[in-house]
Order: sequence, then structure tokens, then C-alpha cells
Amino acid sequence: MKIDKEIIDQLENIFANLDTAILFVVQGSPEDQNRKEMQEFVDDFASSSANFSVKIEDSPTEEEAPVLAIWKDGIPTGVTFAGIPTGHEFSTLILAVLNAAGQGKNLPDQILERRIKAITGPVQILTFVSLTCSICPDVAQALNLIALLNPGITNAVIDGGVAPEMVKSYNINGVPTVYANGELFNVGQATLGELVGKLEQMFGSTLDNGVEDNTPLGFDVIVAGGGPAGAASAIYLARKGLNVAVVAGRIGGQVKDTSEIENLISVPSTTGTALASDILRHLNGYQIGVFDNRRIVSVSLDGDLKTIKVDSGEVFQAPRVVIATGASWRKLSVPGEEDYLGKGVAFCTHCDGPFYRGKRVAVVGGGNSGIEAAIDLAAICEHVDVFEFLDTLKADEVLRDKLKTFDNVDVHLSTSILEVKGNGTNVTGVVAKERETGETKEYPVSGVFAQIGLTPNSQPFEGQVVINKRGEIETDSLGRTSKKNVYAAGDVTDSVYKQIVIAMGDGAKAALTLVDDRMRSPL
Repeated sequence: MKIDKEIIDQLENIFANLDTAILFVVQGSPEDQNRKEMQEFVDDFASSSANFSVKIEDSPTEEEAPVLAIWKDGIPTGVTFAGIPTGHEFSTLILAVLNAAGQGKNLPDQILERRIKAITGPVQILTFVSLTCSICPDVAQALNLIALLNPGITNAVIDGGVAPEMVKSYNINGVPTVYANGELFNVGQATLGELVGKLEQMFGSTLDNGVEDNTPLGFDVIVAGGGPAGAASAIYLARKGLNVAVVAGRIGGQVKDTSEIENLISVPSTTGTALASDILRHLNGYQIGVFDNRRIVSVSLDGDLKTIKVDSGEVFQAPRVVIATGASWRKLSVPGEEDYLGKGVAFCTHCDGPFYRGKRVAVVGGGNSGIEAAIDLAAICEHVDVFEFLDTLKADEVLRDKLKTFDNVDVHLSTSILEVKGNGTNVTGVVAKERETGETKEYPVSGVFAQIGLTPNSQPFEGQVVINKRGEIETDSLGRTSKKNVYAAGDVTDSVYKQIVIAMGDGAKAALTLVDDRMRSPL
């Protein structure tokens, strides 16, 4: 597989400052046409830098596909690719090379790096991806980084499309799916921090509960959350001269789960990944302390000094806090759902839809995301059943009209899902109840795509501020919460509309209110 000359020119610019010897080792049977295409691809890739070289090994591989291994200074890094890393995984290959040389904007801070190096090995990780999956690169790149930093860990990024027998033997029904030492480790989106925490829990660490020095880090304001609302707050506060810390699971937040964005005013079209990258670049343009890949474990908002502790052991303190932790995909919360996550229960049609080609599937939810999912699936699946709790679809008219053009879709209104059924290995159906008649019926489906909206990430703040029955933090019209000097913005709040542009405005508004309150009533 040849790489376009224009792309090779771009690679030359990316690797211009590389001063590390990188060897690409290609393994596979010489008779395999895929191995020949891999060799052609790697030869072109390696031509972009004088520091790159290629070695060909004529040997069969466990993955039944050609394998590309990355070596640094004559030593294996522990990072391999089964199948040619094109599509969304092309960026994963580029980052793996940069990271092996100690470069790349995704490198962790010292605290997280120390945790990674302390994970107890050996750990052999298999990361199953699809080249069309938009969220797979985040997981693959994070696990590659872990393998590069910890010599006791290896990570193989496996394109499920070229390793059908492995996909079958590991019962892969969605991507990304990760196995560690033969055990299911992770299904779906996960941040670097979350993956590190899971590895620590599963295999142990030589560190004692994260960092050794947990001396409180003092700031003027702590912004909890790094999505559109949190970023807007932090930038507005920094522009006012305040010392700000952004503490977040991932910069960009839920935005990173969004493929196409076409309603951010003045930006006709972008992607979630691109917007998240722009958010980070904007944050880095100011003197803002960015602490991502952190999970909040405890909060104290009483008194003049607020305290937030994270899973790395760090303790942040400030007299004022802005909560902008956003929201996550809402689960069905029915029997069987947790048992079959990654085994038929899914959330992303772009990532997991191809696994259900020619099969019957269910989509739960009649809003825009649900009907968009149904339209995507109807094009490749034998049949799609859409279940909506209300007596009408909530999706925009243009989407409802589009759905009507498919004759393999049934819409079930006023219907609730009671249970996800399975055979212990895969989903086999869903049990649904018609609310008007009370009749229950089992529908034989192989996949269930949950598209029922979002749930606020307000759990760390329960008992600290007033939270409504929907789990949203209540705020006044200016972003103040029930606790003095604590503000909230974005999807974690009771703001009616959950939109990127509104979250940004909410974040800016909360920041300006904080600044105004601070001038009127300094501590």
C-alpha cells in the first residue's frame, strides 16, 4: 500500500527534529499479499526520516496478519500493530514514533509518568480497534504510551478487520476492546488516567497510593472539568489575572466522543477530536495549570478554603471553585446491560455498527442521536427496532423524514426496555413493554445501542451543593450554586439545553460572576 507523496512530505516536517534511531520490523509470511502491502507502506513511511530503517522478518504471526513492531535504538519498545495502521490509526502510528523518541503533545506530566512506570508487570495488552472508529485512537495511543514508558508492558494494536479468528476467539463485538494478560480489561472510551488506574488496580503498583508528596497545591480558582464550559471559565479567569488550575479527566470532555460538529457558530464544520485539540491549545496559551487525566475522589467545599483531591494523590486548594464536569452517556439501567457491555450493548454506531452488518439490532432512544444511529444502522443491518419511551419521536423533522425512507426499520413508541437478554456470551434480545397496554414482548436482536441522552457528572459534589432529582447541579441565572464561592457551568448543571456553544457561554458567565463577586467581597 503506497503512501501519497503529499503525506510523506507532511511526515518529513513532523519528524524533522527527530534524533532517535527508529527501526520498523515487519513480520509475516512472504507469500501473504497483506504482508507485501505492509512492507510497501512501511518503506514509504520510513522514507520520511533518515533516522528510520526497516527490517523484514519472514515468519508467521499469531494475529494471522502482518505485524509492524517499533524498535528504538535497537531495542523493542513493546508497541506493535497487527494490520496496516491506516485510517484513524495512522495518527496512532505517528504518535507512537514520536513518543518513542520522547516527543509528542500527549506525553503525561511527571506525576502520571511516575505512576505508569510503577505499574507491576509483566502485562501483555491486546487492543482491538477498527480503522473507521473515531474513539479507538485515544485508547490505542494511551496504551501505547504506557507500554513505551513501562518496559514490563506491551501493547498490540490489532485491526479487527484483518484478524477475524482472533476477533472470534476473543468474542469482540465492539471497539475499542482491550484484553490484558488474557482477561477483558476495558471496553469503549477511556482516558489515559482511567487506564492507568485500572492497570494499578488489576496488577498493582510499587507506588503507595499515587504520589508520595501530597502537599496541597494552592490556586485562586480551581476549575473542575476540561470541556467547553471548564475551558471557557479557565480562560476568562486567567485573562483577569487569576491563578487557575484546571483539574479534568480529559481535556475536551464529552466533545471528544462527537464525530461531526456543524453548529458551533463561525466554525462551519469540525470534529470532536479537532475541537478538543483546539481547546487544549487555547488553554496552553495562558498561565493556566492544566492537570488532566485526573479523577476526583473527594471534595470539601465548606469554609473559606475549598479542597479537591484526585486519584493521583494530589490535593488542590482554592478559595473559589467552578464545577464544569459535564455529563456522560446515560445507561439503560436494566438487568443484563452491564453483563453485555461490549458483547452486544454499545453506544457508538460509528465504532461498533460494522460488527452488526446483516444482523437485527435495537436502538433505544428517539431523539436526534437515536434516530441518527438508526439511520446509520439501517444502511448495513438486516433490521432496526427503535424504542422510544414517549408517544412521539423527539428527533428533528429532517431526521424523522430520513428514517421513513428505510423499509427495514420499525419504531415502537410508548415502549420501555425492561431487560437485555443473552446467552452468556452475546446479546440475544431485549424485553420491551408497551406502556399503554402493559404487554411485554421479547425482540430477537444481536445488538442494543443505547441513545437516551446524558447523565450529569455531579457525583463527587453530592452533599456539597444542591443537586436536583435529575442529578444536575442547581445554579442561579449567573452560575452561582447553593454554596458561597462555588459556581457551576455546562452540562453538569440544570441548564436546559446541553449544547457546546451554550456550555462555553455558561463557563464564561460563571467566570465573570466569580470575578465580580470577588471584587465585591474579597476573602
